[in-house]
Amino acid sequence: MRNPILLALALVPLALAADAQAPAAQPAQMTFFVTSTPIGRGADLGGIAGADAHCQTLAQAAGAGQRRWHAYLSTQGAAAINARDRIGAGPWRNVMGVVIADNLATLHGENNLTKATALTERGAIVNGRGDTPNTHDIVTGSQPDGTAYTGTEDMTCRNWTHSGTDGAAMVGHADRIGLRDDAASRSWTTSHPSRGCTQANLVSTGGAGLLYCFAVD
Repeated sequence: MRNPILLALALVPLALAADAQAPAAQPAQMTFFVTSTPIGRGADLGGIAGADAHCQTLAQAAGAGQRRWHAYLSTQGAAAINARDRIGAGPWRNVMGVVIADNLATLHGENNLTKATALTERGAIVNGRGDTPNTHDIVTGSQPDGTAYTGTEDMTCRNWTHSGTDGAAMVGHADRIGLRDDAASRSWTTSHPSRGCTQANLVSTGGAGLLYCFAVD
């Protein structure tokens, strides 16, 4: 019979080697994250400026405040803004140094966004389908190519200034998983509209009012 103490001692070098090989957080190199906390007013983010400030604050606390951060959000109307036009040119890496996408084309095509890589600024995995609570709905207000919606249907909760039960925010799935195995369920930008614009509405849809944040420079 093997001596359990000797066996445990023999495993120590293996454990230390595994720890040495584990990737370390690289906040100074981070250029992408999902917000760890919402603003908390539903889809009233204080407009795009308020959302950008939230990204900047969280990045600063995580050690990446030397960069300029923008939320991945589109707006609608006469002065519509495309989310893809306000996040820089890439490449984008999460806090562990994993490349999400090299450029805008790959970001909106075959990117590396998954539940395992769409991490918060703290390196945490965002709860997805099957977790409790599920918070995989990330507000974007955007079409699959990162452009704004046209027409009169509200997809941005009045350009991120409204937290009533009317209106809607288009959301994407951070874990790329939904109720079906279709393009919408797998979309990180454009899965479905929220049931309204309040915090409770976003939660009931499967989210928490979280954002994608990208380093512009």
